[in-house]
Amino acid sequence: MSWATAARPGGAPRGARADRGTAAGILVGLSALFLLTVLLGTVAGTVPLAPGRVLAALFGLPVSQETHIIVWAIRLPRVVLGALVGAALALAGAVLQGLLRNPLADPGLLGVSAGAGFAAVVAIAAGAATASLWVLPFWAFCGALVASALVYAMALRQGRTSVLTLILAGVAVSALFGAGTTLVLTLHMGTADVSSMFGWLFGSLDGALWRQDAVLAPLVAFGALGMLRYARDLNLLATGEDGAAALGVAVERSRQILLVLAALMTGAAVAMSGVVSFVGLMVPHILRLLVGADHRRLLPASVLGGATFVVLADLVARVVVRPAELNLGVVTAILGVPFFLYLLGRTAGGGA
Repeated sequence: MSWATAARPGGAPRGARADRGTAAGILVGLSALFLLTVLLGTVAGTVPLAPGRVLAALFGLPVSQETHIIVWAIRLPRVVLGALVGAALALAGAVLQGLLRNPLADPGLLGVSAGAGFAAVVAIAAGAATASLWVLPFWAFCGALVASALVYAMALRQGRTSVLTLILAGVAVSALFGAGTTLVLTLHMGTADVSSMFGWLFGSLDGALWRQDAVLAPLVAFGALGMLRYARDLNLLATGEDGAAALGVAVERSRQILLVLAALMTGAAVAMSGVVSFVGLMVPHILRLLVGADHRRLLPASVLGGATFVVLADLVARVVVRPAELNLGVVTAILGVPFFLYLLGRTAGGGA
């Protein structure tokens, strides 16, 4: 039996269903935590603001011009962008873990982020990124889609994937796109585009704008609604492809649509923030322990958990070495690498 246990006829994994009242309470708690995190992310920074002043600015009450600018033009766009990026990456991770029936599946570990990052760097080098706000997400989406298709094709053996082949395929695809990214950087060394390219490699929300949020929000909403539409299929796929097909799932069609949606979410997030690793690995795995493996609950929880996690990680990146600033991807990697090693040990030992 795989890590995602067998499903009931109704589509919820057997033995992994959290009590409905408990799951609802956890979702309410995650919502409250997210709102608190948004407030904290707007309060803290190089120039600390009192929570009362921030709340006054948020609700349109009279505040100083400096406070209004800091809240509405600098910090809130960044917090919103972080929430959208976190939600997108966590959703993509939850879907990939469910689709591949593997707890180690993740947009970063599977090379999807590397593919998106490579495509974004190519778009910048070609000068296409300045044509429209939609150009960079489109290029990144195409790169993510190609990477996800390559990894899945390489890891698939007789209709199943194993931890070893999945990781090896992800390493190979990541190395391939990483080499391509290095080549592009080398060819453009000394140009004005290099600093922008390096931003994609290490991840950052610095300089976030409302127009970036306006581009990313509809993409995340579209992807999230599409994934929720296929939550039951993800549950049934936990039985294996034959069992899912017997229960009425169009396996190939569902797999292709979910891979495209995961690539869309990853590509759009990488296009706006750069490569932010391990969000899609950690958040869904932890939340699965809290709300169960039923994707009808896990996916909404991943939205809230991913958004909260990235906003908090970005807050750490902003304040831990101020007035300097760490890259967001550095913070998530520091947290994610030990978690991955722990999870890999459990999986190798049969504990996951």
